[in-house]
Amino acid sequence: MPVTSFASLAIILAIAFFSRLVLGLLPRVRVPGVVIEIVLGIVVGPAVLGWAKADEPVRLLSTVGVAFLLFLAGLELDVEQLRGQRLRLVSRAFALSLLLAAGAGYLLKGIGVVSNPLLVAVALTATSLGLVIPVLKEAGAIDSPLGQLVVAAASLGDFGAVIALSLLFSRDASTTSTRLILLGVFFLSVAVVAWSVSRGRRSMRISSVLLRLQDTTAQIRVRAAMLLLIGLAVLAQHTGLETILAAFVAGAVVSVIDRDEMHTHPLFQVKLEAIGYGFLIPVFFVTSGIRFDLKALTDHPSVLARVPLFLAALAVVRGLPALLYRSQLGGRQILAAGLLQATSLPFIVTATMIGVEIGALTSANAAALVAAGLLSALLFPVLAVALLRGEMAHDHTASIGTATSRGPNGRTRSPV
Repeated sequence: MPVTSFASLAIILAIAFFSRLVLGLLPRVRVPGVVIEIVLGIVVGPAVLGWAKADEPVRLLSTVGVAFLLFLAGLELDVEQLRGQRLRLVSRAFALSLLLAAGAGYLLKGIGVVSNPLLVAVALTATSLGLVIPVLKEAGAIDSPLGQLVVAAASLGDFGAVIALSLLFSRDASTTSTRLILLGVFFLSVAVVAWSVSRGRRSMRISSVLLRLQDTTAQIRVRAAMLLLIGLAVLAQHTGLETILAAFVAGAVVSVIDRDEMHTHPLFQVKLEAIGYGFLIPVFFVTSGIRFDLKALTDHPSVLARVPLFLAALAVVRGLPALLYRSQLGGRQILAAGLLQATSLPFIVTATMIGVEIGALTSANAAALVAAGLLSALLFPVLAVALLRGEMAHDHTASIGTATSRGPNGRTRSPV
């Protein structure tokens, strides 16, 4: 019986721990932890130092990690944000993104950069909700009209991109029309599961048992969430769809049917995030760096030159539709919203991984796309926060000027 080595996994977990510890000790360093994890994965991987490799334990946990990443993304999906005027506005913006993405994909094919324009188009349509929300919270804009629009747009973008990737590009060899039928079967099955779970939660006996066992060693709610995640993943595999779709939908189902309006289990989501962000998701990101084909990116200047090209395409596809928000936002806010919407990394990593596996994307283009995603996560949020802070400083100065220009009786007077 072969002996399984956990040396590479130990190195990955060390990177996951110390990278975030150092960032915590240096709060002035505004670099997303995801970027650090991928870069350090490249450094310790075969491309540079060769200390770690994607062996069997690492590959298994990385696969579970990407599923958990999409599960938590679905869990963050706020259905309340996607309704009324806001839904109509972000839907139009996303439709424009789809058109721009298709145009960018075929333009890149026309100039000989890519061979499969649709995969590149799908990779460009998502926004990283997990990166955007912390930025909005830090800027104090999460509850503002800008924050609500960006969160709604990111939610719709994530959902639409996952559906498109699962529908158009699957490891299964079935046709698109067959996958469309299977997609309908999958969502019908999900609806039945969600209805059954919702009915079960209304039972007083089941609810009392859940309440009694949720914070014991049983951790019954966490176990139920894991069962739903893996169960839908199995269902997706049997219907020829991508596991990432099942993971995202599982999170969305939990978000919808378990809102905890009575605050009976406020630690439930914290526990799920602890499993994901504390263990599984960092393994996926560091492993993505280990698998990163640095040689393909650096050996040929033409490949390296594609990075700013993909970054510009990302800015246009997801950033330009923010102009449709001009009825709700000011000039700087529109630019900030566009930059935040164009921040995308986890989905690009996932899409390129699938693209390389099914032969729809070369390793060189995958490396260039991931590098563009890294730059978007590094640059766009910083620029957006600077714009928002400048906007708040401008508003604060204007309010002071207005206040000092009026006397106690409300009459205008000189501020001097």
